[in-house]
Amino acid sequence: MSDLTVAPHERGVIRLFALDMRPEEAKFLREPGAADQILGVEGLDPDQIDIFPVSDLEDLGLYGYLNEGCGVSKDELDQEMLAGIDGWVMVLRSAAFHDRATKLKPDPRLRLIGLYTEEATNWAGGTIKTESAKPYSAPQTPVSDENPRRIGSAVLAVIILLAIGGLLWLIL
Repeated sequence: MSDLTVAPHERGVIRLFALDMRPEEAKFLREPGAADQILGVEGLDPDQIDIFPVSDLEDLGLYGYLNEGCGVSKDELDQEMLAGIDGWVMVLRSAAFHDRATKLKPDPRLRLIGLYTEEATNWAGGTIKTESAKPYSAPQTPVSDENPRRIGSAVLAVIILLAIGGLLWLIL
């Protein structure tokens, strides 16, 4: 397999590899740094790499795993082709590269099945057309010249002064 290029700041790309190796070798790829070695790069985030036998997916299969579990659109997936894959696979997400540009040099025992993109969340919203969404649509409250806090503070100050005056009168 030729080198695979990863663009800097790549987001939402999933690379699916078939692992043409014995189960013991595939299990070993779960160890820290092992996936780095077989992909020919350093510093991958192991939390962004899944290595498992397809049989673990049971009825869900690779199609369901990619569609329901990874958010890949059904339009991108070939259900028949994915159903024909057995053995061990590696799922490598863009986030594993920490936004770095990289050239993968995969071991010959890795066979790239496909590159898929996760559906991005659409954060755009339409225009809100309700009356309450219009600027300055809240009821306007008249500005009062009298501030109830100031009046309450003044009353409290008078009471304290009277109390102090009363104590001084008793003492003298």
